[in-house]
Amino acid sequence: MFKSTYDTILDGSQMWQDLEAPTGQLYSWDDDSTYIHNPPFFSSTQAGTTPIASIDGAYCLLNVGDSITTDHISPAGKIAKDSPAARFLADRGIAAKDFNSYGSRRGNDEIMARGTFANVRLINKMVPQVGPTTVHVPSGEEMAVFDAAKKYKDAGKQLIILAGNEYGSGSSRDWAAKGPFLQGVNAVIAQSYERIHRSNLVGMGILPLQFKDGESADTHGLDGTETFNIDMQGGNLNVSQDVVVTTNTGKSFTTTCRLDTDPEVAFYQNGGILQYVLRKLM
Repeated sequence: MFKSTYDTILDGSQMWQDLEAPTGQLYSWDDDSTYIHNPPFFSSTQAGTTPIASIDGAYCLLNVGDSITTDHISPAGKIAKDSPAARFLADRGIAAKDFNSYGSRRGNDEIMARGTFANVRLINKMVPQVGPTTVHVPSGEEMAVFDAAKKYKDAGKQLIILAGNEYGSGSSRDWAAKGPFLQGVNAVIAQSYERIHRSNLVGMGILPLQFKDGESADTHGLDGTETFNIDMQGGNLNVSQDVVVTTNTGKSFTTTCRLDTDPEVAFYQNGGILQYVLRKLM
């Protein structure tokens, strides 16, 4: 029985045999698929590194408090019917009953970018209500976080996030760093980080900065309506060095750069670990 079963184990079922499969060594991306999409992580990667641009006039996408988990950042559950991800799927003819979950669609970057900060329990100090909304500062409009991020990105604006203690706690899901990257977040300034999420941010080229002990967005009087300047020194940063942040309101404060090891500095200088590995392979 064992031999007869395992002699044909690689053949699969008749349903598997009936599937149409492309030939060739590379996967054939289907732009119409709402489950698997070619992500843009290497779309602008060049053979050599380029200097890291300073953060200049960046807007605050979110101003959050303590214990923002990776599920707040990148929920895995149901896709709400009035969310940016739901609108994206509906525009492609997907019925609401087939929206499925973010966890099931994590192979599609367009869904996951829209699902970033889409948790209905998210508390953002920039808006009065609980939920996945923020303020687009230039217009003063309240809107879904993804919609605001897209407005900033379309206008060529950089973004930062203000956060409290233990930012990124919970499960170490990769999309909690990939999603903010796709939304255009350049840096996070938090009171402290969960260990793995901090390294995931570095891996996506997002700079983790940390307030000095006893300091926070609140102690500096920051509410998220400011714009922020951070001198990146062309990416020539050292492990745990001081980085000064200034705002358009005249505030200036010193943070600790949470690039904790020399390899992390190299990842950041390459724009992230994906680009670093690709260049090493080349």
